[in-house]
Amino acid sequence: MAAPEEKALQVAEWLKKVFGDHPIPQYEMNSRTTEILYHLAERNRVRDRDISLVIEDLKQKASEYESEAKRLEDFLMESVNFSPANLSKSGSRFLNALVDSAIALEIKDTSLASFIPAVNDLTSDLFRTKSKSEEIKLELGKLEKNLTATLVLEKCLRDDLKKAELQLSAEKAKVDSRLQNMDFLKAKAAEFRFGIKAAEEQLSARGMDASLSHRSLAALSEKLSELKEQTIPLKKKLESYLDLMPSPSLAQLKIEEAKRELDAIEAELTKKVDMMGL
Repeated sequence: MAAPEEKALQVAEWLKKVFGDHPIPQYEMNSRTTEILYHLAERNRVRDRDISLVIEDLKQKASEYESEAKRLEDFLMESVNFSPANLSKSGSRFLNALVDSAIALEIKDTSLASFIPAVNDLTSDLFRTKSKSEEIKLELGKLEKNLTATLVLEKCLRDDLKKAELQLSAEKAKVDSRLQNMDFLKAKAAEFRFGIKAAEEQLSARGMDASLSHRSLAALSEKLSELKEQTIPLKKKLESYLDLMPSPSLAQLKIEEAKRELDAIEAELTKKVDMMGL
């Protein structure tokens, strides 16, 4: 591993090489910036070396192509006294097409031994591409179906949401109406209570018996209902006595007793009803 001083020296040399005649921008010299710039310089040197190797390889291939072209030209001249310069326009066009095909196929020469494997490889690539294209089409078809189903589901959800919003709006209107009615009824109830209280106070001031107030009359009405309920079993009891066949004197005594009890209840009922009627 390089020492910090050596790293700083290499960074300075690299910056001079990068900026050339232009001034180097000012930066803070510390161990962190030096380390970062050192790594950048190393990467730049590796990249420059790789580019140089690629350039050298391309130069070598160009030289080989030129040598092969010169060899073929000499061969044509020696064998059939033929030169590319003597070709017609169609021949030149075909020759250029042959050269362009060789370059496109990345083959070293234009012989059949080079063309056939290259064309076979290209055909295989074409078949693989078509197969991949078919797979992509199938996948796209599935995606389109899924997308259609998703869009339909989204539309249904939107429709359901719209219906729910309409229903919620209708229910809210009903609730608001019921709240308004409730407020109205509460106000009316308060008004009635105030009116009843004022009337009771007014009647009390005029010397009305407290037993004839609304509250007392309501209590009497409840009492009257209770008394009516009490007479029902007594009447049934009386009817059961009437159906019996005991001694006439004992039966007559029970009947008289039941009649007196019934008369007393009816008298109390009549009194209560008369009081309510006043």
